[in-house]
Amino acid sequence: MPRFRFAFLAAPLVLSAQIACAQDADITGHIAVELNAAETSADACTLSFMITNGLQTPIEKVVYEVALFDKAGQVSRLTLFDFGTLPPARPRVRQFAVPQTSCDNLGRVLFNGANTCEGDGVPAGVCETGLLPSSRTDIEVLG
Repeated sequence: MPRFRFAFLAAPLVLSAQIACAQDADITGHIAVELNAAETSADACTLSFMITNGLQTPIEKVVYEVALFDKAGQVSRLTLFDFGTLPPARPRVRQFAVPQTSCDNLGRVLFNGANTCEGDGVPAGVCETGLLPSSRTDIEVLG
């Protein structure tokens, strides 16, 4: 019985250590964007992203052109997501409601390019070439 109790108590510690390692990936010089949650309401799919600026300078404004694909692989919508201001090394959560869309039908989110990327000292093109997309949902995220 004591061995079972130890295994039962140790399992959550091992799991939380694995999660911490995944979140601590080196993003220096990059912008990490994670689709953290997708929730369908009566009239929209709300996508929650955690975004972290791995640059040494703040980004004053970043707007990405995003393509949403259905489960069959067809583009269902092309839109802009305004992530606003991103301070260096501080995660931010941004939510976007996509009207007349069910999250259950979304198969993929593609960051098609940076529509706007502004900030003093922000290297040219880093909002596109430095993007590190990921997902904690069943929806694939590419960039």
